[in-house]
Amino acid sequence: MNYDAKIDTATGMMGNGNSGTVDVYDAGDEHDARSGRRVWLIVGAAVIALIAIWFILHARAEKPADTAAATQIPVVSVATPGRASIAGEITGTGSIAARREMPVGSVGEGGQVVSVLVDAGDWVRKGQPLAVIDRSVQVEQAASLAAQVDVAAADARLAQANLDRALRLVERGFISKADIDRLTATRDAANARVKVARAQLGETRARNNRLNIVAPEAGLVLTRAVEPGQVVTGGSGVLFRIAKGGEMEMTARLSEDDLSKLSIGVRAEVTPVGTDRAFAGQIWQLSPVVDQQDRQGVARIALNYAPGLRPGGFATARIAAGTLVAPRLPESAILSDEKGSFVYVVGKDGKVERRGVRTGLVTAGGIAVTEGLSGTEQVVLRAGGFLNPGDKVTPRRVEQGG
Repeated sequence: MNYDAKIDTATGMMGNGNSGTVDVYDAGDEHDARSGRRVWLIVGAAVIALIAIWFILHARAEKPADTAAATQIPVVSVATPGRASIAGEITGTGSIAARREMPVGSVGEGGQVVSVLVDAGDWVRKGQPLAVIDRSVQVEQAASLAAQVDVAAADARLAQANLDRALRLVERGFISKADIDRLTATRDAANARVKVARAQLGETRARNNRLNIVAPEAGLVLTRAVEPGQVVTGGSGVLFRIAKGGEMEMTARLSEDDLSKLSIGVRAEVTPVGTDRAFAGQIWQLSPVVDQQDRQGVARIALNYAPGLRPGGFATARIAAGTLVAPRLPESAILSDEKGSFVYVVGKDGKVERRGVRTGLVTAGGIAVTEGLSGTEQVVLRAGGFLNPGDKVTPRRVEQGG
């Protein structure tokens, strides 16, 4: 048996016949080398994965801490109010009415309405007839009384003539003194009956003159509640309403605190509902009493006539209430509790402190602070209700009104 053939058979490799030597390829060594490289690759990948996991966990652990730290110090809006001249303004609501409303009805014995001469919205002068009442019966009564006056006057003249003749006869002794006294009394009674008849005639004519419904003063007719053919009497109620001189007013309901700040003659602007137009006026009367139920009183604002002012309509009044120099803050910055009004001020260390204040004029731009602030402080504008004295905050400056 050839030895070289055995070697080739065992190893599966061919010998080199030329040199007479044997080349052997070891398959086990190659397998071990590959296994070693694979192990190192696995170990390296594992190390890299562990490092990545560590970084991820570390980042996640730090993020909640940072968030918690950020939420522990809230950011609040603050402003330095400074000091400014503030024009005070008081706002009130109420109704528009005639300043001097005159109800007009039948003041005579009444009767059937013949014609109505005016309507709501018309201007009338003093004494102008508003409605005419039928007076046919009353005219005849007046004529009868006038005739009675003539009868009484004739009787008086006859009595006077009889007395004059008697006086001429008494000197001759034909008439006694007693007859003269009787004739004198008759004459006086006749004259008295003339006066009575004339007084009755005057009364009837006066009643007839009052049958027509007339305007007691010049002004604007607000309402009409009578029509031709209607029978009216003294108990028929109000037939016309007239605004004397066309003057209007607004009755603004205000708190007793606001009333104490006002006086007669203070300017005001009245804006009726449904329009943006403001009408100038001034306070002419302040209520001397305050309603015990709602603690409010009435300020009456005089207004000149204008078509846009309709009695019975609702309106808003803006009333001037003086000026002062003081810091001004929005309503959201001023808090209150049982101890009174206060604001939160941010100090240099970023901590808030409570500062008691006293408020003054209320305007569209804010509330004046009359006591407690110099105007140089950093005042918390919002979210004060969520803070407590000593809390640390991060102030964010904003412009007033921002």
